[in-house]
Amino acid sequence: MYNEIIMVVRMRSTRSHTANRRSHFALKESAFSVCGQCGGAVFPHTVCRSCGHYRGRQVLNLEGKLAKKERKRKEKEKVLGKGGGG
Repeated sequence: MYNEIIMVVRMRSTRSHTANRRSHFALKESAFSVCGQCGGAVFPHTVCRSCGHYRGRQVLNLEGKLAKKERKRKEKEKVLGKGGGG
């Protein structure tokens, strides 16, 4: 019934059109702020990874996290030291 073939028009993109479209694909340099507490480089609107401060107040207790990590590592070494060595 509907056996007519309809032609699909495919227009070729010129080089200038392609280049204009791709002009926005370039990577942009990251913007950094300076942490008011420790002076380290920080992304804007982000907690400082070195001291845990954000907008003048401490949000993360990084010293506690480091202590916990160290305690877990020591416990793991202790367990592996006892059980290993067959």
